[in-house]
Amino acid sequence: MKKLLIIILVFSCSISFAQKHKTVNIIFDTDIAPDYDDVGAMALLHAFEDMGEAKILATISCNAFETTAPTLSVLNTYFNRPSIPIGITKKSLPNKDCSQQWAQAIVAKYPHALQSNDEAEDAVKLYRKILSSQPDKSITVVSVGFFTNLAGLLNSSADEYSKLNGKDLVIKKVKQLVSMAARIDKDGKSGYEFNVMIDAAASQKVFSEWPTPMTISGFEIGEKILTGIRLINNESIQNSPVKDAFKVALTKDNNTHGRNSWDETAVLVAVRGIAPYFNYRKLNFEIKDDGKNVLIPGEKFTYLTFKQTPEEIGKVIEDLMMHQPVKH
Repeated sequence: MKKLLIIILVFSCSISFAQKHKTVNIIFDTDIAPDYDDVGAMALLHAFEDMGEAKILATISCNAFETTAPTLSVLNTYFNRPSIPIGITKKSLPNKDCSQQWAQAIVAKYPHALQSNDEAEDAVKLYRKILSSQPDKSITVVSVGFFTNLAGLLNSSADEYSKLNGKDLVIKKVKQLVSMAARIDKDGKSGYEFNVMIDAAASQKVFSEWPTPMTISGFEIGEKILTGIRLINNESIQNSPVKDAFKVALTKDNNTHGRNSWDETAVLVAVRGIAPYFNYRKLNFEIKDDGKNVLIPGEKFTYLTFKQTPEEIGKVIEDLMMHQPVKH
């Protein structure tokens, strides 16, 4: 009997451990171009996949700027995953450029399968194709850009991939949405944040109608977490588009402190969970027509607050950003 109890306990602990460390299936939705924290976020995703913590099902751009699909292709290729599906919004807007030219620099220097946005799949179609092919409640969507694609997904109709409309398909297949979005200013009630403002109508749609749990890393979280300086000063890392993107942008900005790590926080939480890095509070937002997010009664969203210090979290993030490709 004692032996049986020990076996049962060991088996139960093994199941618990496996469940705790279950690989997270990710669709990554990014505006990659106007900022380069997206590059850091992608480095984290590939590091997590190499460690068995995540599986990248697709990388999708919500930004129509000309470098976005090639940039995604550069990074996927660098980390030895050139076949990851790439999607892009087929609308002409949003179209936010890369003013520091870091994207142009890495696209010119590094190999990539996709040479232009025209070669990428339609974002909503790709969402529907991926979602329909996966087990129920198995996908975490990570959104670190505009809500254009997610609103399009909610508005989508039955097609060759699924008989379900977009909202029902999300309910069936998506476990959670983790987003870098929103901002609460010193008034404690509202704020303007880039990802929410750029396509305000799409933000309104998603914030009011998204049907799964949604975790938000607000502006004030990533604002305090600085990364990139250790990365660009690491001489052991050579010929890396991650390092080059940060080096070009930080140098052009004359930035010696590091870049705010907004998007990396969303990936960190999506894969490893809120603890031990953050606490949270439950709240609700209304998105105004101009993109302003305003607190309203309710507990719809999980909104991150700090538990560890920004410096402690920044070290974790930057260590992952320096992860080097693994041959598969």
